[in-house]
Amino acid sequence: MDVGGAFQVGATVTRAELAADPHPALARLRADEPVSWVPDLGSWLVTSRDAALQVLRDARTFTVDDPRFSTAQVIGPSMLSLDGPAHGAARRAFAGPFRPARVAHRFTPRITALAAELVARVRPEGRAELRAGLAGPLAVRVVAEALGLRDIDTATVRRWYSTFVTAVSEVTAGGSLPPAAGTAFESLRAHVLASLDGNGSLIAEAVAAGLDRDRAVSNAAVLLFGGIETTEGMILNLLRHLLSDPRRLAVVRDDPDLLPNAVEESLRLEPAAAVVDRYATRDVEVVGAPIRGGDPVTVSLAGANRDPATFPDPHAFDVHRTNARQHLAFAHGPHACPAMDLARLEALIAVRTAIAGLPGLALDERHPVAPSSLVFRKPGSLHARWLP
Repeated sequence: MDVGGAFQVGATVTRAELAADPHPALARLRADEPVSWVPDLGSWLVTSRDAALQVLRDARTFTVDDPRFSTAQVIGPSMLSLDGPAHGAARRAFAGPFRPARVAHRFTPRITALAAELVARVRPEGRAELRAGLAGPLAVRVVAEALGLRDIDTATVRRWYSTFVTAVSEVTAGGSLPPAAGTAFESLRAHVLASLDGNGSLIAEAVAAGLDRDRAVSNAAVLLFGGIETTEGMILNLLRHLLSDPRRLAVVRDDPDLLPNAVEESLRLEPAAAVVDRYATRDVEVVGAPIRGGDPVTVSLAGANRDPATFPDPHAFDVHRTNARQHLAFAHGPHACPAMDLARLEALIAVRTAIAGLPGLALDERHPVAPSSLVFRKPGSLHARWLP
């Protein structure tokens, strides 16, 4: 892509710094080049909230339905990688199961019980790594039950998930599809199809609402991936934000009604999925950037969420922030995450249960907790201690 040196800030931004600590670079871009060509990404990078909304709302101009979309290469067409009527049909099939009231009624008791079980298991030790002890197991078990995979052990579910993550990463980097991905997908397919009749899962409800059975499998894989990766990240990032400053934790502990807004503020400050990809279908100009048909466009949700035009003092964690929910952590427009309310519910219950059940909860200062990764940002581990 030759843009004649017009995007000088973008030319200095590296993939490595976006993976390590993207926020300084995103702030520079947002201030000077809110839509910029970044050679090291091979993509336009969108960092302002207004420009992000323009791209995310316009699926005709900025599509996911492109052969380069890596997830579709791994699991086939799904609501994540389709636009137009096919995408609309898949979304409509899930509209009922994912209504907020139905999600709360259906999942609150089970998530509450699972979180209590996991917290009780680690409490006697006085310390634990909470990705392995709480966030990961909770996310895996909830998504497995939501998909009707009640007879599958969590190790198998996590193995499918890990295989898909690895495959998407390899394809995104220009590699070929690993054979293990096909094997994992066929195993998932067999179990999903066998579970469709009479178990009342979210996938079974979507099929009953008109979703094709083959598409049900691809969409199950999407929900498996998102339900584990981003939900685990939400829980870990919220715990990190609260535990990194004892005053924040004290405020939420003293007033539990603030915890839902703390969930939103954590999502704003560090969305579990930091970027989403689109592909331009025609020549278009966005904030002065001459995007050509076929160009890849990367929307930085992390950048949009710290736009000072919408969020004053954007780098601060403010549990009282009145517009925290205006973040774009779940994207926006036709491809906004359909399971956002389930993810919110899991994060809220998991962290509330940990705060109540682990007295004196604090970070274990012997272990770093910084998030990393270009796309899915969360701590690799989160070690904590408490009074047993």
